[in-house]
Amino acid sequence: MGQVTEHDVETSRARIHVRDTDPGGASSPAGTVLLVHGNCSSSAFFHRLLTALPEGWRGVAPDLRGYGETEPLPIDATRGMRDFSDDLVALMDALGVGRAAFVAHSAGAGAVMQLAIDHPDRVGALLLEAPASPFGFGGTADAEGTPVWPDHAGSGGGTASPDFAAAIAAGDRSADEPHSPRNVFRALYVAPGTELEDEELLLDSVLSTRIGADHYPGGTEPSENWPGSGPGTTGINNALSPRYYNLSGFADVPEVGPVLWVRGDADAIVSDTSLLDLGHLGAVGAIPGWPGADVYPPQPMVSQMRTVLDRFAAAGGRYEEVVLEGVGHSPHLEEPDRFAGLLAGLLAGDTERVRPAS
Repeated sequence: MGQVTEHDVETSRARIHVRDTDPGGASSPAGTVLLVHGNCSSSAFFHRLLTALPEGWRGVAPDLRGYGETEPLPIDATRGMRDFSDDLVALMDALGVGRAAFVAHSAGAGAVMQLAIDHPDRVGALLLEAPASPFGFGGTADAEGTPVWPDHAGSGGGTASPDFAAAIAAGDRSADEPHSPRNVFRALYVAPGTELEDEELLLDSVLSTRIGADHYPGGTEPSENWPGSGPGTTGINNALSPRYYNLSGFADVPEVGPVLWVRGDADAIVSDTSLLDLGHLGAVGAIPGWPGADVYPPQPMVSQMRTVLDRFAAAGGRYEEVVLEGVGHSPHLEEPDRFAGLLAGLLAGDTERVRPAS
């Protein structure tokens, strides 16, 4: 088991806090793995995985802006995920890392896919863990990512629960209300019933999320279209809106990878029936006024990712999809040994296992 050191890295864009298994990189001949967390979390989500990397690999897990202990600079949602991806490039430059392997979880996958589009020479082996759709979160209707409304209503900062955001801001550690961060973690971040010994540390990570218009969830704008709000211009949930977020260009960088897509079949956040997608919630009667599946269907998030990765493979890229039964949104927490084994195989360049998609 490796040792993990926490420290700050001054980059050209921000002061970035990291968890690092080999500060200085002196004893990492195999290379560097950057582990990129998702929304409402931090590098602490990878504290166990960092100690389980194959010998010779350095693990670096940054806190993204707006999370953990990194300098809380604002998020310009009109750039999509580029505030995050540019921060990652600046971190690599500051660490002297030319090309890295990546583990990218949930919204963090969007940051790394954007990095790959802009700087394909910087991205080697890539494990996409429960990745957000390449067409953003909310407001798209089919596997091609067609917007439901021209103003992208149903996506952005207005889709977040204000009670959940307020509970984070208050540092709520209780299990008294469904919207408490602890209960949201238990219900959505992992498959219900999952028990984790390090839940308090992971809850600390969720509570490290900066709340407000510049961070989580971001601002919103009124809309005449259902459900009555559309994306604003700042904050993470707006950066994830299809108004600004489109990573279909990942199909055009086959030199990246190989790519391993790992997801759980019980994922409640990223799925074709996501419990956070307003189209699905409208369909099950949880939100009134739903205009129907012919107008505003549930977003087929998994199908959208498969569409882009199949095009990536057709262009010469290499990927494999691995689905873990009974696992939710965080396979590396729920099945740590199996996940570490999948990552080790990817890093070893197992070309028989990571093969062109058929």
